[in-house]
Amino acid sequence: MSSDEIGRAAIKRAIRALRKRHLLEEGAHAPAINALSKPLVAQSLEWKEKAENLELELQQCNKAHRRLSDQLVEEIAECRKLKALNQEKEELLANLQEEISQAREENLQFKQDLEEKTKALDLLISENQSLKVQLEETRSKLKITETDNKELIDRWMLEKMNSAERLNEVNAMYEDMMQQLRVSSIEQLARQQVDGVVRQREAGYVDHVESTIPSSCKHSIHAHEGGCGSILFQHNLDKLVSGGQDRTVKIWDTKSGTLISTLHGCLGSVLDLAITHDNRSIIAASSSNNLYVWETTSGRVRHTLTGHTDKVCAVDACKVSSRNVVSAAYDRTMKVWDLMKGYCTNTIMFQSNCNALSYSLDGLTFCSGHMDGNLRIWDSRIGKSVSEVAAHSQAVTSICVSRTGNLVLTSGRDNMHNLFDLRTLEVCGTFRANGNRVASNWSRSCISADENCIAAGSADGSIYLWSRLNNNMPNVLEGHSSPVLSCTWSGLGNALASADKNGNLCIWC
Repeated sequence: MSSDEIGRAAIKRAIRALRKRHLLEEGAHAPAINALSKPLVAQSLEWKEKAENLELELQQCNKAHRRLSDQLVEEIAECRKLKALNQEKEELLANLQEEISQAREENLQFKQDLEEKTKALDLLISENQSLKVQLEETRSKLKITETDNKELIDRWMLEKMNSAERLNEVNAMYEDMMQQLRVSSIEQLARQQVDGVVRQREAGYVDHVESTIPSSCKHSIHAHEGGCGSILFQHNLDKLVSGGQDRTVKIWDTKSGTLISTLHGCLGSVLDLAITHDNRSIIAASSSNNLYVWETTSGRVRHTLTGHTDKVCAVDACKVSSRNVVSAAYDRTMKVWDLMKGYCTNTIMFQSNCNALSYSLDGLTFCSGHMDGNLRIWDSRIGKSVSEVAAHSQAVTSICVSRTGNLVLTSGRDNMHNLFDLRTLEVCGTFRANGNRVASNWSRSCISADENCIAAGSADGSIYLWSRLNNNMPNVLEGHSSPVLSCTWSGLGNALASADKNGNLCIWC
């Protein structure tokens, strides 16, 4: 039985007991009341009134009893709720005590871990301090080593310079001996005197080649992706060699406009090209700081010439020997190379970067054009400048020595094209036009084989042609949609080629 039922039963028993008591009291007092009623009739009304008052009080007592009973029920219910709440709190307290015990255990474990970590940290701090001490000692040793290394490099550079000077002297002696041997040999190439200058002719050279001024585009070829910066005809042939931003060198048949072969292996953009006088080797100057030498027939890379520390922007091959090549880079050096051995024989340092190179016909000197606008002539044997002239007010972009070796054509960022007598370095002619604008620091112009025509590309995609025989306005060829970077005239005198910034070639006739 529940506590509510027990409370209700107790209340009912209490009420029955009160009623029974009331009835008993009424039965006990009835005879007395009847006995006294007779003599006390007069007082009956008063007693009746008292009885009524007692009944009223009894009713009030009953009401109070019922009210107390209800309060008792409410108190019992509230006691039940408090008891249940007390049980819940006891359970919660037990759970909290269990959690506190677990937390204490975890705290103890954390304290142990913290002590271990603290010990490890102290060990690491001590090791770090020892490493710092070792680092300071190593730094001091490194400074001493760097000082010693610098002194060693200085001594090594001095010794290298001395060795280079001795090597240059030996090379000069060797070249003098070879020159004397060539002069005395019956197999020496025939030399002939032209305008007081000795020049050498190749096998198959055609005298008095007359160049015609082209008027139309025979072939338009998309040769290279990203641009074509250098083109060159093979000597006394109608084959054109081109190099571009796609790191390839291609050989074209200018008669049919078809591709003959593609040379691979270059690791950078091709900035300039050179061909040995026997057409057996093609040399490319590259933005990868190297020069690459291919065998024309097999297409195999014969040499990779390393030594420059910046992009190689200019290269040319000796016109009387297939052995020597000169290159210029933006590391402010020019290098003379021996293609037979594949290494540098001479290094020339200068203050102004060189943009263009061209060997003279004697095979011993070469011309260079620089950012300061000067044209310089160097002796390749000793690495010394033999003459110099201010050719342009701005950077020189192109140098082209004529077929006879008497003239040299220079172009500059001042949009002028000057023709110099190579013997006296006097200006023989100046060519300019209002619309002709040089497109870059490596824009190449050219002079025809008969030395009568000048060709130069322009930033507007046009090609300007001047004739030395008359002073009329230049002829303008239009066929390119982007700046023209290079022009070259065939040694046979019957074709002109041009290349633009979009990688397109035009063959003009």
